[in-house]
Amino acid sequence: MLLQIVLFFAGLAGLYFGAEWLVRGASRFARSFNIKPVVIGLTIVAFGTSTPELVTSVIAGIKHLNDIAMGNVIGSNIANIGLILGLSALVRPLSIDMKLLYREMPIMIGISGLLYFMGWDGILSRLEGGMLLGGIFAYTCYVYRIALNEPNSIEQEFEEFVGTKGAKNNTITKDLFLIIIGLGGLVGGAHFLVHSAIYIARVIGISELVIGLTVIAVGTSLPELATSMIATIRKESDISVGNVLGSNIFNILAVLGVAAVIKPLQINTASLIVDIPVMLLFSIFLIPLIMWKFVLTRGQGLLLLIGYGIYVFWLFK
Repeated sequence: MLLQIVLFFAGLAGLYFGAEWLVRGASRFARSFNIKPVVIGLTIVAFGTSTPELVTSVIAGIKHLNDIAMGNVIGSNIANIGLILGLSALVRPLSIDMKLLYREMPIMIGISGLLYFMGWDGILSRLEGGMLLGGIFAYTCYVYRIALNEPNSIEQEFEEFVGTKGAKNNTITKDLFLIIIGLGGLVGGAHFLVHSAIYIARVIGISELVIGLTVIAVGTSLPELATSMIATIRKESDISVGNVLGSNIFNILAVLGVAAVIKPLQINTASLIVDIPVMLLFSIFLIPLIMWKFVLTRGQGLLLLIGYGIYVFWLFK
């Protein structure tokens, strides 16, 4: 049991640092080819923080651990809103750009509803996975077009946050090395995390779905937590909130899309009855919170945290 606990935390470390190295290497590599920082921030950084969910769910799906694969994505999306946005707002109230309300928010809610519709027959097929992958391609093109039209102030904000100043002086070999090491850390970390989590869950009598919705979901969301907290401390609220919304979109379209194309995913009835509706509820609940003076206050952040706490308590009761 002790060995499995050590492997579990080793897996978390592998996922966190693997994502960090992958994002850093890919960002600097892209910058060396004169790609704008805002494009890097809205694509490579936003999607890179979700690579732990991607690798973990793919490995779980291949090993026939469907509850882990699905629970990881659903639980991560719930944690991104309830836990990460809640904590970020407690640190500092988040001023919300109105663009997020009519741009990313409807997309996030729409694809959450689409996932519920696709999963109603109890399976996410290869065809449906392919449709989700088509969606992430369209969304990436959409984000890229938006990024090219952002004002200079936003460009400078992303330049500072992404940390690509002077990246052109870096060697491409060093950037590629970081990317390879990052990918290795992600794959190894996901393997250790899934293997040890399943062992621990079976020993203490917790279902694989619950362990996927909670422990693994929060573990794979660590890069999003770090990114949002850093952005909040730097008073870059748009990056903090945009990171969460972009991650939720990527989790459904790309993570489940890739996993289902590789191997169709069985969807637990409990997820259809409770977990996906809870994910939708958290997403929809954000709208009235954000529309209140376009600021996510500390009180509202606490409300999100309480809601997430109630959900987790219900899962373990």
